Amino acid sequence: MTESSPAKIGLIGAGWWATANHLPVLAKRDDIELASVCRLGVDELLQVKNEFGFTHATENYRELLETPGLIGVIVASPHTLHFEHAMAALNKGYHVMCEKPLTTKATEARELVSEAERRGVQLVIPYGWHYSKFIQEAKRRMDQKSVGEIEYVMCHMASPIRSLLEGKQFLSTGGGAGDNMFEPEADTWADPEVAGGGYALAQMSHSAGLAFWLTGLEAESVVALTSSPTSKVELYDAFSVNFKGGAIGSFSGAGALPDNQQFQLDVRIYGSEGVMTVDCDRARLEILRHDGDNFSMKLDPGAGEYFGGGPTTNFADIVTRKNDMNWAPGWAGMRAIEMIDAAYRSVKLGRLVTV
Repeated sequence: MTESSPAKIGLIGAGWWATANHLPVLAKRDDIELASVCRLGVDELLQVKNEFGFTHATENYRELLETPGLIGVIVASPHTLHFEHAMAALNKGYHVMCEKPLTTKATEARELVSEAERRGVQLVIPYGWHYSKFIQEAKRRMDQKSVGEIEYVMCHMASPIRSLLEGKQFLSTGGGAGDNMFEPEADTWADPEVAGGGYALAQMSHSAGLAFWLTGLEAESVVALTSSPTSKVELYDAFSVNFKGGAIGSFSGAGALPDNQQFQLDVRIYGSEGVMTVDCDRARLEILRHDGDNFSMKLDPGAGEYFGGGPTTNFADIVTRKNDMNWAPGWAGMRAIEMIDAAYRSVKLGRLVTV
């Protein structure tokens, strides 16, 4: 890449979400070259190549990683392949945006974060809510210890994805930057061997990533319950968490909102000096303090909607050197997976487990 030439990006896993969100955002930028794309299925691969103007297309991700001049790679493959694909890209020294969940195992997530740090490259997780102005304001105020020392965290999320987790036809109408080219592959979300888990990996990786990013906390031990009334992967999650330093927390998730309803996402952080409420479905940021120095941010009703284009734009700005601020860093995704991995082990063992 030179000052006048566009930055080359490759994509591994050109399925439903990548073609509905990431590629429409990148295709509009003159400073980005869609250099190489990888997915299985020759017909679908050529469809993506032609639709978005990729220079090269392959079914072999290792061939993609040999693309001359490549600077960044987006990984949007099935959950259980994230580690293999992201690590291979990091090993080549590329900036990486890896879809959530970062991985399905805590050890793998730690390895990715460590490798990115060792290589001096950015590891971005597409957490779209991190790009809302009021969420960024919440982060700024938490960094200033606006509620004092954190003592308790409550985090809840619910999504209209029951049919997706059941392996049925899924109607997606929001959050992305473009139209659907492909429908979600049922196995990617509903088969435990491919998905690695259910709602916790598919969606709570968002809410947990947000909570850990806002607080900077680290899970120490977890006891969990899950429920799978109509699916092979879990639809409902209830986690109780001990954090390093003595704080405790409650994380819950439900994959059964009615179709086409807005996500519910609510994070409440209780500290020695007050409480912060971050409510995305009601678009609310509020701090109530014991000394009466309260804060409430005036927001439009739609301010809490998911911003799918935010992470992709951030990643493009990073690879083109327009901005080095990573609003959704790999460590936040890692800490989410540390908790979720421990929670799944807790369910299997029927007891409290350490992270």
